[in-house]
Amino acid sequence: MKRGGQLVGARLAYEIWGTLNAACDNAILILTGLSPGAHAASSTEDSSPGWWEDMLGPGKYIDTNRWFVICANSLGSCKGSTGPADIDPVTGEPYRLNFPALTLEDVANAGHELVRGLGIERLACLIGNSMGGMSALGYLVQHPGSARSHISISTAPQAQPFAIAIRSLQREAIRLDPNWNHGCYDDAHYPEAGMSIARKLGVITYRSAMEWGGRFARIRLDSDKRDAHPFAVEFEVESYLAMHARRFVHNFDPNSYLYLSRASDWFDIAEYGGGSVEHALRRIHIERVLAIGVNTDILFPLVQQRQIADGLRGGGARAEFVALDSPQGHDAFLVDIPRFGVAIARFLDAL
Repeated sequence: MKRGGQLVGARLAYEIWGTLNAACDNAILILTGLSPGAHAASSTEDSSPGWWEDMLGPGKYIDTNRWFVICANSLGSCKGSTGPADIDPVTGEPYRLNFPALTLEDVANAGHELVRGLGIERLACLIGNSMGGMSALGYLVQHPGSARSHISISTAPQAQPFAIAIRSLQREAIRLDPNWNHGCYDDAHYPEAGMSIARKLGVITYRSAMEWGGRFARIRLDSDKRDAHPFAVEFEVESYLAMHARRFVHNFDPNSYLYLSRASDWFDIAEYGGGSVEHALRRIHIERVLAIGVNTDILFPLVQQRQIADGLRGGGARAEFVALDSPQGHDAFLVDIPRFGVAIARFLDAL
């Protein structure tokens, strides 16, 4: 691991779609945001809809009739890959906070080992969304020549103060929950309150103020749906946040959340360029790049997408920067599929 320590017998969960051709040159790897698993789309093995269902599949924007697509769950997650909730083979107990310090470079290296294990020497395209986009830059800078092209989606070359501040509050909410107990919780003593607050903070920043206003305005819940407590949920937007938190809190391990969140804050491509983002990006030599984002993203603003395109262009890439006008903020790449899909399909068609 980059910051010391090692994992013995670590595993990486992944799913595949399409067929790898004889030349092994039609492979696409998708690296995900913090919380998604490897199930990006339905398949014959799992017919349930994936988190990018409308983007990926036969005849879709990422056309699996042409491409062999791999989606990996991040190392350190709790969606099948080795993370803090797993058993440490040395002690026979869960890793918890004894899990090695995790960086996105470690996530990238695990993805690279997966690709090599599948017999692929060079990816046709590496796609990274959100945190996965930072992992993708870590992949490219550590493994020169490992991909012909790159699609960078709503991400950053380094964590910025606003995003760090939000994630810091999310981690604090979890750590201050008495049930977190220094990482030693169980199902009967689970930091539900802390995880709920962390998720609500995230959801607020994943969308834009424009969308919050358009969707909810100041609409109040019907009186029969309100609790009698004087400070109970009153507005529909509060109810929406509570619903999202309930769906999330017991479906993601709190320690995994802490580790991946901190890894996102630590990431800084400038470490590979003598303290300069531009110099680091110029070290990455790749044929083609698409950097894409939306104007309402407050976590990963458009200026960072442009910075990635400009920097990789400085390294010789044929780079395209696409700024989309979407009200849906950072989550737009998950929900505003037509806007993103058209740009992605056009880029892939030209490969």
